[in-house]
Amino acid sequence: MKIYTKTGDKGDTALFSGGRVPKHHLRVESYGTIDELNSVLGVVRSAKPSPQTDIWLENVQNQLFHLGADLATPLDAKADWVVRVKEEQVTWLEETIDEMTEELEPLSNFVLPGGTLAAANLHVARTVCRRAERYVSALQEEETISEYAIAYINRLSDWLFTLARYENKQAGESESKWIVRS
Repeated sequence: MKIYTKTGDKGDTALFSGGRVPKHHLRVESYGTIDELNSVLGVVRSAKPSPQTDIWLENVQNQLFHLGADLATPLDAKADWVVRVKEEQVTWLEETIDEMTEELEPLSNFVLPGGTLAAANLHVARTVCRRAERYVSALQEEETISEYAIAYINRLSDWLFTLARYENKQAGESESKWIVRS
């Protein structure tokens, strides 16, 4: 099987369940940015984060494949095989945030992105996640999407921020705080 199909050479692409849309369609921007986020998480994992962080990231990477398939498949499509984002995944993110937060100093300032290579890339992932959230939010205004897609992405950005802080703590790296200067 060849990797190239030439079917998108005129600027459109196939959706997961069939049908075609322009490559700049909000649906494609949405799941494409989720794919980008997943790739950034691969970069984080290649930076050899703490074992717990790596386990959590692998779980989230799998969840992001589900989210991408979910976003690539309109709700009215005849595609019962597509795994949709569920409330349990949002709850898992919340519980993991709470678990990490118990080990962290309370926030009293904004934190500058940085620290270890893994933590710095987690901050990059957080910003990509926020961009995905903007695209998915815009898509939601035009089309009906999965009930938990926005909640999952919103919670994921909080999770990535907390994970960056957690990863720095695991590595013994201190956080740089934003200092307001007049």
